[in-house]
Parts: sequence; C-alpha cells; structure tokens
Amino acid sequence: MLADAFRGKTVWLSGQTGFKGGWLAQWLIELGARVRGYSLPPPTRPALFDQLGLARRLNHQVADVRDAAVVRESLLAAQPDFVFHLAAQSLVLASYEQPMETYASNVMGTISVLEGLRLLQKPCAAVFITTDKCYENREWVYAYREEDPLGGYDPYSSSKAAAEVAIAAWRRSFFRDHPVKIASARAGNVIGGGDWAAARIVPDCIRALQQNQPIPVRNKVATRPWQHVLEPLSGYLWLAACLARELRPAGLALDSAFNFGPSHEANRTVAELVVEVLKHWPGSWEDKSDPKAVHEARLLQIATDKAHAMLGWAPVWNFPAAVEQTVTWYRQAEQATPSAIGELTTAQIDRYTAEARTLSLPWAAS
Repeated sequence: MLADAFRGKTVWLSGQTGFKGGWLAQWLIELGARVRGYSLPPPTRPALFDQLGLARRLNHQVADVRDAAVVRESLLAAQPDFVFHLAAQSLVLASYEQPMETYASNVMGTISVLEGLRLLQKPCAAVFITTDKCYENREWVYAYREEDPLGGYDPYSSSKAAAEVAIAAWRRSFFRDHPVKIASARAGNVIGGGDWAAARIVPDCIRALQQNQPIPVRNKVATRPWQHVLEPLSGYLWLAACLARELRPAGLALDSAFNFGPSHEANRTVAELVVEVLKHWPGSWEDKSDPKAVHEARLLQIATDKAHAMLGWAPVWNFPAAVEQTVTWYRQAEQATPSAIGELTTAQIDRYTAEARTLSLPWAAS
C-alpha cells in the first residue's frame, strides 16, 4: 500500500539531515519516491544522513526553514505530491540555551512551510511533525489525547505547542477549500540506530559503551513512551497516503492532529531503558542526577486511539524488540561501510514491514 502511494511521486522533505528525517528519506527512496530534501547541514558528527550517503541519493537543498522566501521557492519548484515537515530544533536542553532560536525554527519555520503551501495549486498531502511534549503535561498517569490542552514547561515543548496552534489556525483559515490537505503528527520518544544527538539517552549509551565507560544517566526515574523510530514513521507515511486518497471513515476528517505512540507496556523509566540496552551490549551505568538541573518532565504518556480507529495504525515492535533492533544497528554499523549501513537500515525497514503485515496492518498490505 505504501509503495502504491509513493512510487514515482515527488516528496518535499524538510529535516532530512536529522535522525528521523534520515530514516524517513531512506524509507521513501526504497518506496520509489523522488525525494527533495530541504535542511541545514547535519547537526552531528557522525550523522545518519552521511552514513547512509543520502546527499547523492536525493535532491539535497541546504537551506533554513526560517527563510520563508527560499522555502516558498523550493516548494513551488518541487511541485510536490507529498510534504513532510520535520526540520526543527528538537532538543529540550538546547532550548534552554537557545530559546529564541528554538521558537524561530519551530514556530516561524512551520509557518514558512504553511505559507509556501498556500501558493501550491495542486493536490498535495502535507504532514507536519511536532511532538508528544506539546501537551500541557500534568505528569499524571492519564494518557493525553489529541483534544487535550496544549502547553509546555520549557521553550522546546511550548514552541511545539505553538506550532500546533499555528497549523490548526492556517488549516481553518486558508486550507478549507484548498487542494493541499494538512495534518499534524505527535510522536512519543523515538529510539533507533543512527541517532547521535547530544544529551539524549540512547546516543549517550552508545558513546559510553563504545569507549568502555559507564553510561551517564541524568534522569533515571523519568518515564517516557519509548518506541522505535519506524513506528511513528509508518504512521506519518500512512497518514499522508490516506490524506492523498481521502481514505477515511465516513464523516471524519483526516486533516487534523494524530498521536503515534507505543503500547502501554513501553512506558518505561530511563533506568529500565538503560538496563535493556545493557542486555545487548554489556557494560555499566552510573547515576548522574543533578538536583540543580533544568526541569525535564518525569512522566508523559499519549493515547493512540484516534490513529487506531481512523487509520488502522498500531505499533509493531514492543519495548524489548525496539531496544534490541536499536542496539543491533549500532553494533553492526560500528565498522561497516556506507553501503553496508544502508543495507542494514533497509533490512530493518523490511523486517518491520513484514511483521506489520503479519498483524494485518493496512499500510503493510501488499
């Protein structure tokens, strides 16, 4: 179903040099899409974008989403069938250090893409990626639904909430009778091979293990909805495909917000995640909690009932499987060539798709 939707289609993808963007670019290329990427240079060294050799496998434009004129020109030149907007400042801790830059990228960058799409006079399905942290988090056991209040304690979370407000406002104001259909997607904490970001727990684990050092854990009791990166990406792709084909239950609109998260069993503490990682790459960890550290949420869960009901979407890999596939990627990629890393990444996409097919998920149907 996904190959039918994307084969031969033009996809404008922002943020392809990031972790999730790299995986999505790889998957889209495997599906036969023509990918036009729009992003700043890779933010890390190493970077999945470089490891996969994506610069030579897609139309790669180095530019800033905050530059509305360049975004507009890029979109109009591409004349895309699909748009996935992922480009963002994506780190909570970095948002404390660069709050204005975070708001500029996450809010005004989003509006730049929305404004560019207003001028596109052809059918296009656009999915804007925000985060599960866009909710006004009360840190209770209750799982947040798409209709719950938006908010955010820190600049990153609140900037993503503001982006969601802008998306909804532009949708109602400018895209009601427009050939472009717009949805937003909010995902839980993603893990997977190729994430090299600073101050993120899985990359911290891998860097420490590669150097035979204890893993530094700064917030061991924080609970998150951990999921493999392929889980939300399958949701983004299927949501876009359904938007394009107007596949929806009678009377229900797909041009809206959707949560994509794991099953309840995957809501685990950071300490539990680290212990699971060490099952596949032996080592140790040490508590680096700092009582003076800036605020980070201790508990966050999201409900995915809407995605289940309207898209037939469901998670495929449970928590142990997600961690195992993540560590496997890092261990096999450690000494691999770029072509071998590409094969490893594609093999995990193929395995994930095959297991989704055994669950009879509609996006994986052949």
